[in-house]
Amino acid sequence: MEKRVLFRSQWLPWALIMPQLLIIAVFFFWPAGQAVLQSFQMEDAFGLSTEWVGLDNFRNLLQDGTYLESFKRTALFSVLVAGIGIAVSLVLAIFADRIIRFAMVYKTLLIVPYAVAPVIAGVLWVFMFSPSIGVVTYYMGKLGYEWNHLMNDNQAMALVVIASVWKQISYNFLFFLAGLQSIPKALIEAASIDGAGPWRRFWNIQLPLLSPTTFFLLVINIVYAFFDTFGIIDAATQGGPGQSTSILVYKVYQDGFKALDLGGSAAQSVILMCIVVVLTVIQFRYVEKKVQY
Repeated sequence: MEKRVLFRSQWLPWALIMPQLLIIAVFFFWPAGQAVLQSFQMEDAFGLSTEWVGLDNFRNLLQDGTYLESFKRTALFSVLVAGIGIAVSLVLAIFADRIIRFAMVYKTLLIVPYAVAPVIAGVLWVFMFSPSIGVVTYYMGKLGYEWNHLMNDNQAMALVVIASVWKQISYNFLFFLAGLQSIPKALIEAASIDGAGPWRRFWNIQLPLLSPTTFFLLVINIVYAFFDTFGIIDAATQGGPGQSTSILVYKVYQDGFKALDLGGSAAQSVILMCIVVVLTVIQFRYVEKKVQY
């Protein structure tokens, strides 16, 4: 039978959720509403004069070649970060689930990157891949490969992808490890007795049972790639060389805080928010159908 909590008072449930509703209203709905309002206006750099321009900010964006290029970069970046991050985390979680000796040490080392701030993660990888003093760059040079992300667009994108994936691996790892440990061992043992090898057991038993976790992480990682990688990009490449690593969220910062185009920046943030909402709805509408709960 379904269990329900019944409140004798009608206002008590609202009182219990009111603190969270206030936080969401103040720190999400209010800024989002301000961004939508500013996207229809043109302001000076100091916000002293405002002119209503309607959809002009959006028209200018759709006619801006550099902004349209940032769509392609963001799509590529989000696919790489989400895909590589989920795949690597799943492999690490499988190894952690099978390790018996020193398992706690192994798991702790994999969780450490999550405690690192995005800016620090970007700085760490910049030091390792520095063209002049980087350790990784030194050994890559020994192998005959020249690395200079300050001059090469593809290498700069690779650097921010690596740093972003490394920063998110711990988060994905924790969920995958919890999902693997929640799978009944009897199912794995029964499949093993029936002659199924490690790969077949993973593909036919573990992976389908991990589909809810994978779907959840897919949504989280796409949102992470769109928003939370700003600090990494700013510390590692600052959107360069040129605009090769300037994804949508970083272009909002460049146009709003550096170029002081407040109306255009607000329009970009509204478009970015709509893109993420649409992607999330599509995932829940279509991708979730393949999830086995």
